[in-house]
Amino acid sequence: MNAPQNTGNENIPAHVAIIMDGNGRWATARGLSRTEGHRKGAEAARHVVEAAGELGIRYLTLFAFSSENWNRPADEVNDLMNLLRYYLKKETAELHKNGARIKVIGDRSALPIDIVKLIENAENLTRDNAKITVVLALNYGGRQDIIFAAKELARQVRADETDLATVNENSFSRYMMTGDIPDPDLMIRTSGESRISNFLLWQMAYAELYFTDTLWPDFSKKDLKDAVAHFSGRDRRFGGLSQSHEIQG
Repeated sequence: MNAPQNTGNENIPAHVAIIMDGNGRWATARGLSRTEGHRKGAEAARHVVEAAGELGIRYLTLFAFSSENWNRPADEVNDLMNLLRYYLKKETAELHKNGARIKVIGDRSALPIDIVKLIENAENLTRDNAKITVVLALNYGGRQDIIFAAKELARQVRADETDLATVNENSFSRYMMTGDIPDPDLMIRTSGESRISNFLLWQMAYAELYFTDTLWPDFSKKDLKDAVAHFSGRDRRFGGLSQSHEIQG
């Protein structure tokens, strides 16, 4: 488990991860296509990235496309890929201008070649930015991430590059796709669903979970601030005693 990073304000989570759920239901309720819902969801993502930077959140991970999303209708998957192209082309320069670093996690081998190139360009352009790191989870699955890490560790042990006896939680975390960033402090899921859907399974061992009925396209800067305020009132014990219990003895 990667150690939490001090933001200078202990009431603000260093890393917020979001499952952006509800685009389709938002569109259906308005008699619109699911594609229109995804477009509106992309707009919500833009506003939330801005709000995260304003709040002093250092890392924001957005679950944009899961490894299971390939099972959706082909037309919807194509629309999602086109929206991803548009987002990477349109938003990369703006994020760079605002000091954001872009990082993408997930299996890129199944993504269209032109999208992989757009990802590489975005990461290379913004690699030295430090205000906020925006992590896009694309073709990502938590179990897949753990298997990837285990295979890489096994390869290094077999090649005598790593001593198996020295492996612990902290060292294993470095093999994860998020190995260079702290684990999430807060996970938000929109649309009323109360599950984590194979998202950052290892990394969220001690994350605070926040579920809201708000559909993702309606999720605003105020909604993010409300989630952070809720986080601020949590007693994070990491398996130990609460601070109030320690004070009382």
